[in-house]
Amino acid sequence: MNKYISIAGRKIGADFSPYIIAEMSANHNGSMETAFRIIEEAKKAGADALKIQTYRPDTITLKSDLPDFQIKGGLWAGKTLYELYEWAHTPWEWHAPLFDYARQLGITIFSSPFDNTAVDLLEDLNAPAYKIASFEAVDLPLIRYVASTGKPMIISTGMADAEEIQEAIDAAHEGGCKELAILHCVSGYPAPAEDYNLRTIPDMLQRYGLVTGLSDHTLDNTTAIASVVLGASIIEKHFTLDRNGGGPDDSFSLVPVELAALCQGASTARAALGQVDYGRKSSEQGNVMFRRSLYFVQDLKAGEQVTADAVRSVRPGYGLAPKHLEKVLDMRVKQDVRAGSPVMWGVIE
Repeated sequence: MNKYISIAGRKIGADFSPYIIAEMSANHNGSMETAFRIIEEAKKAGADALKIQTYRPDTITLKSDLPDFQIKGGLWAGKTLYELYEWAHTPWEWHAPLFDYARQLGITIFSSPFDNTAVDLLEDLNAPAYKIASFEAVDLPLIRYVASTGKPMIISTGMADAEEIQEAIDAAHEGGCKELAILHCVSGYPAPAEDYNLRTIPDMLQRYGLVTGLSDHTLDNTTAIASVVLGASIIEKHFTLDRNGGGPDDSFSLVPVELAALCQGASTARAALGQVDYGRKSSEQGNVMFRRSLYFVQDLKAGEQVTADAVRSVRPGYGLAPKHLEKVLDMRVKQDVRAGSPVMWGVIE
């Protein structure tokens, strides 16, 4: 099993804090200034990476009004695919300034390419990694081309069944990818939490033996944070400045305060996992006084028997555990003891 991958020097895997990806997608709403601000806010919130998408409408679909190209339901009903992607795409001439700005701020930036020309552009920008979007998980030639770069790759698995996931993994390995991660995903926008079936994540870890994470399209952080407990090492969430901004993806994206809460919550969930440990924890040490234990309630002289009237189970917990009461009764004290002192093995025989 691959224990970790590394993107821009950051190790990602079960032994490390969850890797949080803020997905800008179309949330710049056609404004480069907004795109810059999204990068700034992702950095402030504590995200590890900011991700964009690299396509043009003509590289992802055809300019057609035929029925196959009409969107009939959901957030984007009434548009053609070409109209949606013309509205949503990140202009290619923005890529270099966005990459430069992210690097200036010290946040990793990479992208989802949707065809080979997008990969070539991103290679020119020295992208540190690649993300294959869920709907492209069946595009095995694209996966092989991305793999040929030798960069780490993350594949989202929304819409893909177990066999298609394995085919995508095989294509990545055949193409030369050495650092591969997969994301459990539900390609609904938004997706209800009950569709996520997070118990799939441990199965994916066992079945595919890869670093595994979650691409989360639910409307809050509960699902994402819960996924960490089940083994998710990567969390990807759409991110915007304003959920009411009117853009293609704004309505199901996190805003800055929510992204900050996700970064904190995922880290806390990972820390809370710890290891199997039934011992007393450091935070419990001061509370020993609130446990019960055996105390003398009468003065006894050396050699006297310990009777039921002489001992009680009370708080604090510095004496012998109450389970030893029957064993202690009828034993003798080795030395004088005073009422209010703990019963200890050293003073009875």
